[in-house]
Amino acid sequence: MPNQTEVIDALRKVTDPELGRNLVELNMIHDLAIAPEGDISFTIALTAPGCPLREAMAASARAAVKALPGVTEVNTRFRNMTDAERSVALGKAQAPQLPKLNAFNKINQVIAVMSGKGGVGKSSITATLAVALMRKGQKVGILDADITGPSIPRLFKLPSGGLRAGEMGMLPAITAKGIRVVSANLLLAEEDLPVVWRGPMISATIRQFWGEALWGKLDTLLVDLPPGTSDAALAVAQNLPLNGVVLVTTPQELAVMVVKKAIHMLKELNVPILGVIENMSYYRCPNCGEEHALFGPSHVDEVAGRAGVPVWGRLPVDPTLAELFDSGRAEEIETPEFLALAAYLI
Repeated sequence: MPNQTEVIDALRKVTDPELGRNLVELNMIHDLAIAPEGDISFTIALTAPGCPLREAMAASARAAVKALPGVTEVNTRFRNMTDAERSVALGKAQAPQLPKLNAFNKINQVIAVMSGKGGVGKSSITATLAVALMRKGQKVGILDADITGPSIPRLFKLPSGGLRAGEMGMLPAITAKGIRVVSANLLLAEEDLPVVWRGPMISATIRQFWGEALWGKLDTLLVDLPPGTSDAALAVAQNLPLNGVVLVTTPQELAVMVVKKAIHMLKELNVPILGVIENMSYYRCPNCGEEHALFGPSHVDEVAGRAGVPVWGRLPVDPTLAELFDSGRAEEIETPEFLALAAYLI
């Protein structure tokens, strides 16, 4: 019959796939009980309510303990961590080990572009921010963290299969004006092939893009996040040394509600929020110059107030920009609004 120390040592072999650390180190094991007849039970404290990987972690934990001599049955329960426990697990008190940056790279700042909701224009804003920074003389890279729905390569007309790996690391694709891009779509033979991966694979890919790409010397690395507040967003927040996040919203109340979820997540993970951008804020009539709120009244001040950060800008609906994006000509954009946004990041 194993003792408590032996059971704990067995559980050290089980890793939380999102945080990359074992369950014991993360203080996820509680209420361990060992019965004389060989029954063992314990509670797994989850860092996030409804964690999609909890059953997989529990199965691995049961298998690790059941492999010990004398164990007849293993029972697991779940509960959510307290705020104090979560602070430690997510890195406020104990920062997780970040993937080492390739020795050839020197990156001055890492900025993520996030919303929480799809369809608000995160990728287009990431691309135009990169172009605006490039026009101001910066060396810029884009890490496309939208692994299953990448669109950055299309905005710059980068062909599929554009990533090359060598002994020293992964060579990013380079746009016509010198912006370096790493994206899952650049690994595919055809851009419309699906990437059907589960959360742990997505997180591992993001860590690989960060740690193995030969970015070289960059002033700014922009990270284009997918919708939602789970796999990719957590991987970026926990594995990249973010200097901050730019939030993107649109006027619709539904978009505002989802962006507020992202704000809660970022504050919980202690990630700085730099500013808020409202996209598709209005349409300016080309004939009379009057502005029309196509998607309803603006809520950007409310979002910025909730985040405790300034409003960086309200961007119009511009058919010219859509045409440039669709044709892969993002580097031709010279919109004054985007040049003004870039000034916040310099």
